[in-house]
Amino acid sequence: MDIDVLIDVKTTLGEGPLWDVEQQRLYFIDSMDGRVFRCTADGGEVRSWDVPGKIGSMALRKDGNGAIVALQQGFHLLDFKTGECTLLHDPEPDMPDTRINDGKVDRRGRFFAGSMDTSESAPSGSLYRVDPDMSVTKVDSGIICSNGPCFSPDDKVFYFQDSWSGEIWAYDYDIETGNLSNRRVFATVDGSNGGAADGSTVDAEGYLWNALVYDSKLVRYAPDGTVDRVIEMPVKKVTSVNFGGPNMDVLYVTTMAKPPLPRFPGDGPLRGSVFAITGLGIKGVPEPRFGA
Repeated sequence: MDIDVLIDVKTTLGEGPLWDVEQQRLYFIDSMDGRVFRCTADGGEVRSWDVPGKIGSMALRKDGNGAIVALQQGFHLLDFKTGECTLLHDPEPDMPDTRINDGKVDRRGRFFAGSMDTSESAPSGSLYRVDPDMSVTKVDSGIICSNGPCFSPDDKVFYFQDSWSGEIWAYDYDIETGNLSNRRVFATVDGSNGGAADGSTVDAEGYLWNALVYDSKLVRYAPDGTVDRVIEMPVKKVTSVNFGGPNMDVLYVTTMAKPPLPRFPGDGPLRGSVFAITGLGIKGVPEPRFGA
C-alpha cells in the first residue's frame, strides 16, 4: 500500500472526492472557500469553478450539463460551461446558522444531503432528498452535523451519520420509492482521540470506509459494523474518501488545511492536500449521476 499526495492545493476545507467514470476525472470541493475542483487521475489538468457561498457537496448531472451543488443557501444547479449557479430550492431560508453539507446520489438519480449547525453544537440540521423532478423532501431531522451518506451495493441500506453522535447509522432503503426506515446504529466510532466520523464511501465488497476527521485515520467497517481495517494518514484532518481511477482501485482522500472552529487541532505541512492510496487490492463502485 502507498499513500501519495495527488495534488496540493491547500484546500481550507477539502471535501467530497467524486470520481466520474465517464470523464475519467476526479472532482472535489473546498467547502469554506466555495470552490469546485476537477483533475485527472494523476492530479493533472486542474480546473476550478467558484460558487456563491460555502459548499457542502456536489453530484454530477445525468444530462451532462454540470452538477447539483449543496450550498449554504440551499440546493443549486452549477453549469460548468458558463460557471453560473442557479438556485433550485432553499429548504432552510429562516435558519442563518445552518448550511447544507455532505451528499450522495442513489442509483435512481436521487440526491441525499443533510444540513448542519455551523457552530457544530445544536441539533438543528436535517436530511433531505432531492428527486430527479427537482422536488425536495425532508427525511430526517435533529442532526448537529450531517455527514457520510452512501448506499450499499445492493441498494438495500443507506448509511449516514451525525458526526458528533459518535455513531454511524444504517437505514433500510427502498430504492423504488427513496424512502428510509428503521434507523439503527451500524457502528460506534472510536472518538477517544478527539476524532469524529466524516465522509464515507462503500466499496464493491459492501464494506464502508469512513474518514475519522481530527484523528488521522481511515476506518473500513465490515457489513456487520465491525472494524476490518484502519489506515493511519500523514495528516490529522482527513475529511472524505472515494474510490476511482481507471480501474476503480485508487482511494482518494480529501483533507483540510484550516479547521473551521478554534477548538479543533492544527496539522502538518501536508494539510489541505488530496491523497491517493494505491495497492489496497480493493475496488469501489461508480458514483451515480443526479437526474432522470
